[in-house]
Amino acid sequence: MNRLTRLAATLALGAGLALPAFAAPETYVIDDSHTFPRFSYSHFGLSTQQSKFDRASGTVTIDREARTGEVEIVIDMTSVNTGYADFNDHIQGEDFLNTAVHPTATFKSTQVVFDGDTPTAIEGELTIKGITRPVTLEITRFTAMPHPMLQRDAIGADATTTILRSDFEAGMFAPAVSDEVRIDIAVEAIKAE
Repeated sequence: MNRLTRLAATLALGAGLALPAFAAPETYVIDDSHTFPRFSYSHFGLSTQQSKFDRASGTVTIDREARTGEVEIVIDMTSVNTGYADFNDHIQGEDFLNTAVHPTATFKSTQVVFDGDTPTAIEGELTIKGITRPVTLEITRFTAMPHPMLQRDAIGADATTTILRSDFEAGMFAPAVSDEVRIDIAVEAIKAE
């Protein structure tokens, strides 16, 4: 009986070693000094205006082997930077961002879409001015590598989507000033310790 028990234990151990190892989900904290949501729109058909938000925070959790992930980003809407101080104040008013009542916007993923072990899109919900709409961020670039300065694992991505200002009760002057707004976000995130 002793030999049989040892044989069973040896077989069980061998079977366990033969199973593929699954990577655990890894959480990364957004690097706010290298993460900038930008937005652009047609201004009376004269030019494409480009602006950004200077402060964003959040986390990215990813399991590339299991092809799952979660993304949560909080954008400080009071940090809007149009390049012109008076317009920064104007765009924070009630007709646009209404930052006195809604100082932040959020994006929360509902699904991360993969091609192999690389994420290609993030489906989720964008909330601006307390109004939530479904959006899909198309990932145009994704990189995972050790950060050359911090000596810690890092990820980076560029993603884009297009929304309608009017969907978020911010459609003043549309369509002369485009209702369509393109959002581009460059994200870098460092693996949580």
